[in-house]
Amino acid sequence: MVMPQSLPVHAAKLNLSFLFFSPPSALQLKLWNKYRVSNIPSLIFIDASTGKVVCRNGLLVIRDDPEGLEFPWGPKPFSEVVAGPLLRNNGQTLDSSALEGSHVGVYFSAHWCPPCRSLTRVLVESYRKIKEAGQKFEILFVSADRSEDSFKQYFSEMPWVAVPYADEARRSRLNRLYGIQGIPTLIVLDSQGEVITRQGRVEVLNDIECREFPWHPKPVLELTDSNAVQLNEGPCLVLFVDSEDDGESEAAKQLIQPIAEKIIAKYKAKEEEAPLLFFVAGEDDMTDSLRDYTNLPEAAPLLTILDMSARAKYVMDVEEITPEIVEAFVSDFLADKLKPEPI
Repeated sequence: MVMPQSLPVHAAKLNLSFLFFSPPSALQLKLWNKYRVSNIPSLIFIDASTGKVVCRNGLLVIRDDPEGLEFPWGPKPFSEVVAGPLLRNNGQTLDSSALEGSHVGVYFSAHWCPPCRSLTRVLVESYRKIKEAGQKFEILFVSADRSEDSFKQYFSEMPWVAVPYADEARRSRLNRLYGIQGIPTLIVLDSQGEVITRQGRVEVLNDIECREFPWHPKPVLELTDSNAVQLNEGPCLVLFVDSEDDGESEAAKQLIQPIAEKIIAKYKAKEEEAPLLFFVAGEDDMTDSLRDYTNLPEAAPLLTILDMSARAKYVMDVEEITPEIVEAFVSDFLADKLKPEPI
């Protein structure tokens, strides 16, 4: 069995497991995209009666609860999972109840990870700016370091609080709660402990002045170097415009935003993640690289859906992009009426 490194090969329901072999079928790819699996092996528990995700990080469940004493492993409130003492880097402790009433960034990171260290430097400045602006905001560091000494060295650079390194069970429960598949990851919570965005890393890097804190998700994003990683998280509608003019990009965003909002609202009502992310791509080196990698025509405007995990693309090359064309294109994709081309 040979699979590309980026393709997940394992997912599970409560009483079923699927091993995915090469070449992947359309059904397998749909499952990978539906559950946003980005690494392997992955084990996901589903409530068979509702189809809703019970736990995204089943491998940690099996490790932490091998006898199934906590079955069915449903999600618990953040306040319950985090309950206990927290640390400051000067050795002082405080109770997790001190987080109540604040926005919280749950920061999964480690000193051995170069992208983590880079993000931490930016995040320290963002944290300072948000606090100086009078916002109630705290960051909770959940370490993935390989030793307590590494944890202490890394945490000494951070002005926020952390779960004690020795409390491996609580760190693991937080990983399970948010289905963490890689680091660095910054989950931003509202004052009630509900998730605002799982893309805190992207938001911090795109909003250095923190003007858009607490970073509620936008229906349509402008494709940038820092958020291009999201193209790997599932199918993405990308509208390419041949211009560096912000006005043209903004007009393109306004064109597809109502369709994006409708799709997002439909799936939110079902308590599911939207099956598409929406982007507008201008004219720059990163966009040129994406066009080259996916072998797209140079035409603009160009309406596409890119599915990196399936190595597939869907292209609508017409002279004029209208809301009706976008809506029909999205509807046909979701109904499996479009024929993919290979990337």
